[in-house]
Amino acid sequence: MSDRLILPALAVVAALMVALAMVWPQGLGDRSPAPFGHTPLQQTPAMKAAMKREADASNRRIAHARQAVSDLQSQAIAPTQ
Repeated sequence: MSDRLILPALAVVAALMVALAMVWPQGLGDRSPAPFGHTPLQQTPAMKAAMKREADASNRRIAHARQAVSDLQSQAIAPTQ
């Protein structure tokens, strides 16, 4: 195909991609500009509460696992027998 056709077509495609990127959400937590989109699911109060509960539970599990490893290490270093 001729460069006279390909290069302008590529320029139009690039311009359309830039225009789409300006109105499309940039990730899961971002919102599109005003006339487009809606409030993302991750920004609703119910989802924020669920994410906080999950993070707290994960932190508790990690702390429990670390304590268990620490107990096992202390038993291995100084046996009670």
